[in-house]
Amino acid sequence: MWLYFTGLAVFILDQLSKVLVLKSLSPEESLPLIPQVFHITLARNTGIAFGLLKGNSPWLFAAIAASILILFLVSLGVHKVSKLASVAYGLILGGAVSNFLDRILRGSIVDWLDFRIWPVFNIADACISVGAALFILILWRRKN
Repeated sequence: MWLYFTGLAVFILDQLSKVLVLKSLSPEESLPLIPQVFHITLARNTGIAFGLLKGNSPWLFAAIAASILILFLVSLGVHKVSKLASVAYGLILGGAVSNFLDRILRGSIVDWLDFRIWPVFNIADACISVGAALFILILWRRKN
C-alpha cells in the first residue's frame, strides 16, 4: 500500500508541477527565486539523467525505461518488503513513471528545478534519487 500511495503522490506532484511550469514559462526562460542560487528554469531533457546523451531518440530511451519499469514491477512481486522499502520503491516508481510519460507525451522530460551548481532537474528525478539512496541504506543496514 505504501508503495502505491507514495508512487501515485510522486506522479501527481511531478506532473502538476510540470504543467504549471510549462504554462508559466517559455522554453529556457528562468525565474530567479534566490538569484544565483535557485531559479525555476524550463528545460527540456531529451537525454538521460542530468542531460547526458542528449539528442538521441526519445523512443529509444522510452523503450529502455519501459523495460526497466517492467523488470522493477516484476521484482516487486517476488519480495516482501518493509514500509520504508515500500516508500523507497514508491519514490522510484512514481518518478520513473512520470518521466516515462513525459517521453511518450512530450518527446522529452520537463525539468525545472535549477540550483545553478547542478544540472536542471524535476521532482521525479529528486524522488528517484532519494528512493535509490533509501534503498541502498536499507541494503547496507541489512548487511551490518
